[in-house]
Amino acid sequence: MIPATRTEALSRLETFLPRAASAYSRDRNYDRGPRDRTNVSVLSPYIRHRLVTEAEVVRAVLGRHRISAAEKFVEEICWRTYWKGWLEHRPSIWTAYLDELNFDRASVARQPERRDMLADAERGTTGIAAFDIWSRELAETGYLHNHARMWFASIWIFTLGLPWTLGADYFYRHLLDGDPASNTLSWRWVAGLHTPGKHYVAEASNIRKFTDGRFDVTGELNETPAPLDGAAIPEASRLRTPLNVAPDTPVVLLVGENDLAPESLPLAAKSVKAVAILPPDTTYRDLAPNVVAFRMAALDDAAARAERAFKVPVVRVGEDAVAALRLAARKAGTDRMVIAEVPVGPARTTIDDLVSDLAGTGLTLSELRRPWDAAFWPHAKRGFFQLKSRIPETLERLEML
Repeated sequence: MIPATRTEALSRLETFLPRAASAYSRDRNYDRGPRDRTNVSVLSPYIRHRLVTEAEVVRAVLGRHRISAAEKFVEEICWRTYWKGWLEHRPSIWTAYLDELNFDRASVARQPERRDMLADAERGTTGIAAFDIWSRELAETGYLHNHARMWFASIWIFTLGLPWTLGADYFYRHLLDGDPASNTLSWRWVAGLHTPGKHYVAEASNIRKFTDGRFDVTGELNETPAPLDGAAIPEASRLRTPLNVAPDTPVVLLVGENDLAPESLPLAAKSVKAVAILPPDTTYRDLAPNVVAFRMAALDDAAARAERAFKVPVVRVGEDAVAALRLAARKAGTDRMVIAEVPVGPARTTIDDLVSDLAGTGLTLSELRRPWDAAFWPHAKRGFFQLKSRIPETLERLEML
């Protein structure tokens, strides 16, 4: 349903552009089902893997509409940036999520009733019609409307009484746009853990209105729950220091699943002497087959584009990454490798392990931060409003206004 190519991403963006302003602001909250997504862009799987970048999307929108008219859509793009930046400032939240997930998984497995409820939630057999349809839609298509994601998470936590971590895990394993920051922090926000004491409660009237009456779950939901309690949120830490590569420095460019637009990186094309395509990350267990297939196809697409853009050898890295990279670097005549900055999540762990494995080989791996992230992430230390208030001036600095 969602081909994993940059060409498809750009085509969908072009089709959506006329509706990115007032029509989007008016209709964006309506979930009309998988047969009618004309009120939203469905660009998130592409933006997640940067088959098309946030900067490209916003620049295209602002080339067609005034910022005042397209404000809601631009803000939605910036929400994804906010989540990423917030987690970059607090990487321990990701580690804590994994620890809590393992604990909750083991705990539920020991309780037959909760184990059965978890199975019903994932199969879409809870008896709550709207929830069940969304669960099956997610498993079958790899996509859910954003409003449905909020309702689903609220019902999972407050009506079914299941651990939020298992819901975030279910989403991450099945969403084509599954993103460690956006997914984990959105579930924390619904639960009341991101902004302590403030949670999102699914209401039957809201679901009925914004599904155009497709669902009526009156009397089936817990509409008066208390927010969850959790550990104190750590203070924001410093962001990693990005690398600035000199234009004439020969490098091997590594391409991973988090950034699949290598031709638009802030890197002189003539400095790229070889390209190495990393495999999809497999450190997060039980990813759905369609998610793995999407990532593999997206990597294939990026490999083909990189070969055309840089006109250099493109190699695929297998299990023995160090050996493959040493060979690629030797043939390219350089000991320097660069990769688009890898944000917090499974791939971050893999890259950190790779850097450790490269110690003593004479090879160095550095990361490039995109101007979009460099401009917005420093404003993602606290709530979204801090970043939102800086959107106009930041877009001006990025020469988009």
